[in-house]
Amino acid sequence: MTLKLYYHPLSSFCQKTLVALYENDTAFEPVLVDFADTASREAFLELWPIGRFPVLVDDGRDQFVPESSIIIEYLDQHYPGKTKFIPADADVARQMRMRDRFFDLYVNVQMQKVVTDRIRPPDGNKDPYGVEQARGTLKVALDLVDEAMSKKTWAMGDDFTMADCAAAPALSYANQVRPFAESHPNAFAYLGRLSKRPSFARALKEAEPYWANFPKA
Repeated sequence: MTLKLYYHPLSSFCQKTLVALYENDTAFEPVLVDFADTASREAFLELWPIGRFPVLVDDGRDQFVPESSIIIEYLDQHYPGKTKFIPADADVARQMRMRDRFFDLYVNVQMQKVVTDRIRPPDGNKDPYGVEQARGTLKVALDLVDEAMSKKTWAMGDDFTMADCAAAPALSYANQVRPFAESHPNAFAYLGRLSKRPSFARALKEAEPYWANFPKA
């Protein structure tokens, strides 16, 4: 096996990468990273001291590729398939990358801030102000998504791209943190389309055994 993906099925950024791999039926070896297991954690930190997944290792090309967006661009370049994640036109590609970063930074990261605070010990380590700010940013982001998706199928229009890979887990988890079916119907309908996409449906299915570990409010 040439490609190895170091990941965890419950991670939103790992799900983003899995969507890209599953879209094009790209063969890879999954390497589950369990930070609760000392050996697994230490092995991953030796590979990538930053300690953030996903990480793709391409033994055939002797390449080490961290970060979900960079991994998807790498796959699009070296392991292309029926779904083209990066538009050929440079201007359109830049707009797509903006949407990719939008879902990562203003939906996904804000959701993670809220969730991470839930698992912090209660003895003065909570960050209610930071959580309030994150919820505010998430609300504004959903407003923008709802407006943008009023007349589009996917983030860039008719074509499924890396921006949709980012949107799928970001919106799915955001809906757990801040349910938006009634407040943002266009964004919720977009999430519905993403959830029915076979690539993301598969990633969601694989995360089910770990769902009990997701910190509820």
